[in-house]
Formats: sequence, C-alpha cells, structure tokens
Amino acid sequence: MQPASGWQWSLWGLQLCLLWSLCLGSPSPPTGPEKRNGSQGLRFRLAGFPRKPYEGRVEIQRAGEWGTICDDDFTLQAAHVLCRELGFTEATGWTHSAKHGPGTGRIWLDNISCRGTEQSVSECTSRGWGNSDCTHDEDAGVICKEQRLPGFSDSNVIEVEHQLQVEEVRLRPVVGRGRRPLPVMEGLVEVRLPEGWAQVCDKGWSNHNSHVVCGMLGFPSTKRVNTAFYRKLGKRAARARHPKPLGRPATKLKVKPKPRAGRGPIKRLLSQRQQHSFGLHGVACVGTEAHLSLCSLEFYRTNDTIRCPGGSPAVVSCVPGPLYTVSSGQKKPPPRKSPEEARVRLKGGSHPGEGRVEVLKSGTWGTVCDRKWDLQAASVVCRELGFGSAREALSGARMGQGMGAIHLSEVRCSGQEPSLWKCPHRNITAEDCTHSQDAGVRCNLPYTGVEAKIRLSGGRSRYEGRVEVHVGGPGSPRWGLICGDNWGTLEAMVACRQLGLGYANHGLQETWYWDSGNVTEVVMSGVRCTGTELSLDQCAHHGAHVTCKRAETRFTAGVICSETASDLLLHAALVQETAYIEDRPLHMLYCAAEENCLASSARTANWPYGHRRLLRFSSQIHNVGRADFRPKAGRHSWVWHECHGHYHSMDIFTHYDILTPNGTKVAEGHKASFCLEDTECQEDVSKRYECANFGEQGITVGCWDLYRHDIDCQWIDITDVKPGNYILQVVINPNFEVAESDFTNNAMKCNCKYDGHRIWVHNCHIGDAFSEEANRRFERYPGQTNNQII
Repeated sequence: MQPASGWQWSLWGLQLCLLWSLCLGSPSPPTGPEKRNGSQGLRFRLAGFPRKPYEGRVEIQRAGEWGTICDDDFTLQAAHVLCRELGFTEATGWTHSAKHGPGTGRIWLDNISCRGTEQSVSECTSRGWGNSDCTHDEDAGVICKEQRLPGFSDSNVIEVEHQLQVEEVRLRPVVGRGRRPLPVMEGLVEVRLPEGWAQVCDKGWSNHNSHVVCGMLGFPSTKRVNTAFYRKLGKRAARARHPKPLGRPATKLKVKPKPRAGRGPIKRLLSQRQQHSFGLHGVACVGTEAHLSLCSLEFYRTNDTIRCPGGSPAVVSCVPGPLYTVSSGQKKPPPRKSPEEARVRLKGGSHPGEGRVEVLKSGTWGTVCDRKWDLQAASVVCRELGFGSAREALSGARMGQGMGAIHLSEVRCSGQEPSLWKCPHRNITAEDCTHSQDAGVRCNLPYTGVEAKIRLSGGRSRYEGRVEVHVGGPGSPRWGLICGDNWGTLEAMVACRQLGLGYANHGLQETWYWDSGNVTEVVMSGVRCTGTELSLDQCAHHGAHVTCKRAETRFTAGVICSETASDLLLHAALVQETAYIEDRPLHMLYCAAEENCLASSARTANWPYGHRRLLRFSSQIHNVGRADFRPKAGRHSWVWHECHGHYHSMDIFTHYDILTPNGTKVAEGHKASFCLEDTECQEDVSKRYECANFGEQGITVGCWDLYRHDIDCQWIDITDVKPGNYILQVVINPNFEVAESDFTNNAMKCNCKYDGHRIWVHNCHIGDAFSEEANRRFERYPGQTNNQII
C-alpha cells in the first residue's frame, strides 16, 4: 500500500494488463493464444505434513487435475525452479521418498532434469507429462528459502483468469477542507491502469460493486452515498467550465466573486473532469469477490472519444470496523466487542487482521481445520471481525498451531454469510484433523499511515535499529528518539507492528553500537504498552514533557524485529493429572532455599528439623509458534548455581501461585530455566537443544520441554495455606523476557480444594481457552462438598 493522495490498496502480484491498447479497450476475442513468461496453464502448491510454510510435497495442477513429481533424477537445480514457481527466491534443499506423505492422483513428471536457470518447469526435460513408472511413495518435495519474490501472489490467495486486470484501487476524497484524516472512507473510485489512475463510470454501478471495493480497502461494509450531492457538484463544475451566456449584452463584470464554502470540492471535481480520466465501465460484481478484477468489467478503448455519456464517476462510502472508527480528538480506538459476542477470533498474528482462526463452541475456543478452506470462508471471518475481505486464506498452521479442540472442518461459505457459523460445515471427529492443519487468514486493512510516523536507523538490516518517531504539528515536524528507560519487549512489539516488520525479537535500552546519524533529540519518554496497540502513539507516555534519566543518545530505544516468533503453551491436563502433596524434610531443602523456592516463613523454621508441605506437579511446555524459543541471554551470561550444579539461562521462567477466588495471592513459587531443552518432539521434528555438556538451550517449534514433578522447585510451598477453595495459576515467561507471538495463552488456571490433608485439582485450562461467561463461572466456583468432581 502506498500513501498516495487517497487510500490505495495494492494487489499482491496480480498480472499487469498485457497490452497498452487492450487495457484501454473493451474486451474482444484474442487473435491467438496469449503467452506469458512462466508456466502457461499450470498451478503449483506445497502439500503434505508435517511441514513448514516454505517446504512440502510439490503438487502441480495441469488440465484441472492435481498431481505430483517423482523423485527419480530429482536435483537441487529442479528444486530451485520449482521454488521460484511457488514464489520463493530459491531452494535450500529437497526431499525424496514422500517425506511429507504420499500424494494422490497423477504423477505428472518423472526423471526431471533442470539447469536451475529455467523460467518454468515446463522448460526442463523429463519423460513427458503424465509419463511415469513411479508410485506416490517416491513423491518429491522441496525446501525453499523463506524469502518471497517481490510482488508474488500465493496460489491459494487469488486466482484470476482475466487478461485485463485492475492493478490497484483507491478512494479519492472530494468533499472536505484541509487534510482529511486517515483512513479515507468516502470518495471517487479510482483504478490504476498501465497508463495511470482512472475513474470508473457509475452507469450500472451497484451496491455489490461498492461492497467489493470497500472489502479491498479494509472495510467490512458500505453505506448509502448521497449521489444527488455529487451530481450537483458535477453540474456546478460543468457550469463553471462552460458558463451560460447572459440574456442581454452587458458590460463584462469585473467584480471578483467572494469565496464561498463548497468551491473547493467544485474545483477539485472540475479538475478531475477536465482530465477526462474514465478508464473503466460496465462493472458487475456478485458481491463475494475478493478483488475488483474478479468481477465482470469493461475497459475503454484508446479511440473512445466519448466516455461515460450521461454518467459520473462512481462514488463509494465505506463503514470502518470498530478498530478503525475515528472520532475527533480520540487517539486510542474504542474497545472492541468481547470475544464471545463475535464467536470468532484470530490468534498468533503479528498484525491486526491476521492469525489462526479460532471459534467459540459450548464456551470453549477451538480451531478450524483447513480442509476446503478458501477465500470466501476467510472473507466471512474477516468481515465478521470488522476488517475487509480476505487477502489470503492460510492453511497448514501458517499462523502457528493451536491446542485443544478442533471445532470445524470442511467449511463452505458463499461469502455472503454474516458469520462463519452460518456457513455449511462438518463437525470434527478425532481422526479427521490435527493442529498442523489449522486454518488462518490475512485480511485487508484500511490504510492509516501509521508506518510513515516511525523508522529505524543504524541497524545492519531493515529489521533492526534505533527507533525514531515523527512528532510535531504541521508547523514544526521533526524526527526524534525515544528514551530507553523501561523500554521492553511489549513496547518493541508495538514498534515492530507499526513498522510492518512482524514480531519483536528484542527491545533494547542501549543502542550505542548503532549510529544515530543527525537525529539526537529525545522526543518521547515513559512509553508503556500492553503489546496490543497499533502504534506507539496509542501507548501511555509522558507526552510533551519528556523525562529521561539517561538522556544520552546511547541510551535510546532500539528494536530487533522478526517475521516469526515462538509461542509457548502449557499442557494443562498434565498439571491436573500429576498434582499431589508431599511433606518434605527440611534437611533435603537446603538447595531449594538457596534458590528462593520456599515460602518466606521457611527462613524462621527450625532447620534442619521439621518439614515443608509442597504442592508438586509436572509442567510440559510446548512451542506451538513459528520460531524456536531461545533464552534472552547468551551462554556467556548464564549464572552457575553450585548447589544444584547447573546454569540458569533465565532467572524467572515460570510463576506458580495459589490464589483465592477474588485473586488474592496466598502462596507463590517460581522456576528458573536451568535447562530449556527439547524433551520430546512431534513426529519428523528433530531435537535441536539439550542441556548436556553446556549445550545450547531452547525449545524447537513442534517440541516440548518437560519439568517433572520430582525435581527441585517444581512445586508451590503451601505450608502456611489454610484449608479452602483456591485457584492454582501457572504463568510462563511472566516478565516477557522473550518475545512470543501471543502472550494471552501463557497463563494456566485450575480449580483446587484443599482440606488440610489432601488437595483436589481439576478444571485446568489455558487462561484464554474459555469464553468470558465460562471464566466468570470458573471464578465463582464454590468448591466441592465431597471427593467427586463434576
């Protein structure tokens, strides 16, 4: 999206109009087959499981039928060609023997031989299309570099067969004085053609057309336009251009007319009419299209001297979603509806309007299987959440894997449904889907211009550097720095989101190693974000009164951003299954006391006599994100603990708390990450981290780290807790030391009843797994009157 005069929406890689003259003319039968660079009539995709978004079994669609490639004679050069067909810059490897599972249907290519420089796989030599002696146990796959070709559009994003395409769409505002606030929600529809921007004739224009345009521009719906007002402006502009002669000869009037309100719009409209910029007419959309190019439309010919006779430029007025509702003097958007009201939400995305699709069923959130997942279903989700139509329908857990239930499968929407639950679907069964098939979306968003108010400087790449923000009114705009005091991961997440660079790897308080250039003034301080804001302006800060303890340039804020991030999730059921009470003698707790794993009253105990009552349980922590979870500090700064004989890579990795139903903490514990490693992994995912021999620590995507109930500090000291009904809470990464794609699922809660001798732990769940109403019932739970759990 480019911040031109008016809101623009960029079509991610749709083909440009093929011929200049055809772009200006009405559609006519082609004189011969149209040729283009690349694979004519072929489509490509990655399939199979388990896999990452840039790897998988290669499948080709030819003559409407999907098929695979045999691995006989397959080489890295062939993988390079296929990765470029799939929209990646190059290949880093390839797989054989159906590593990502056997495909179905035809085996299109066998004994394929490529030099690696071919523009299309059809230029490589082979036995011929469909001629193969292989079975699907020999299907080939590729591993591509996770870097997209500029302007590439995924095969599951938009499929267009028209030869004439609209490249971009925008709204050009006409009415209003001065600089209009963004996003632009009403104006003349303009389309970008090869020769430039052009207007659309409104003859035959329908609300379906407006619905498609607003969806492209990031708006969920439209509202009625006062077309009479715009036509009146057009007529007044025409009269100003061709004034009627007076009824009788008279002396020429030399009186300068007084400026009147409304002359600005007339002049603008007159200027646009003088440009004679109509380029498109006959637009007829059904209303479910994801882009205007998918509608039936006609282009004017180059020799059409009369365009849009008796018509006017098409005008559209869009209604923004709750996140983008603009009110005067309001910097922060109003709060959105609570999740259970919408019954659908997005998780794990780095930007608003993208993420894994989760739906609410029977008070519990679950995911959607990607079988038959398409743009129509994705668009229903996007509009339901207050965004525009879908830009991408994502499959294969591209936004990370969920945990728990999978509620829906084979969702088939027409695109007109008000909610995903109104679409025909099939209820899931245990053997149908896994979380490696979780569906996701990327929605079209309104252009707000927030990325133009922030930039990075001094870094080695565009993903890192010292943060600079644009401040000041129209009279004194300037770039300045942000004070590094209290700058952390949450603030860095907002900065990276505003920059459009994904997630934050690190939020840095010292940036002396990055050159600040000519910008040395600190213009913002006291920045405190929750991590969900769209821009730093929406975070709390000191305003115009900058207060910075360390005002030198070297102590200003910096970030390192990343396109992917980890996401830790605790296995709640295992906590419930393994919880028990142990009375442990004090003489066995010296090391635990040294690491501060006991309650404060233990300091006054009669050591080494007596005991402490401990609530023990196991913690199994999964990484379901898209990047490995690594400690913030490198090995050189890990702390050695002599008593236990191990290093701590993070001082606080988890918090364990016992709370009363009203949230009062009555007991607490913590766990330092003395050993972050891959205890077990999903099938076909290799372990990368282990603690032995001072090895690298971390949790690989698709793996989990298990802290068993029988190791030190894997407990809560409940010696001083009185009998009653409580809440057991476990929080992973509580201080946000390491960036994750989603912090809302880091907490786990359980109901528990303690009678002074025994404890019952039940109803364990991730903090955001329930609806708000179910959470309220959880908090009000009165406890048990017997040993039976209901």
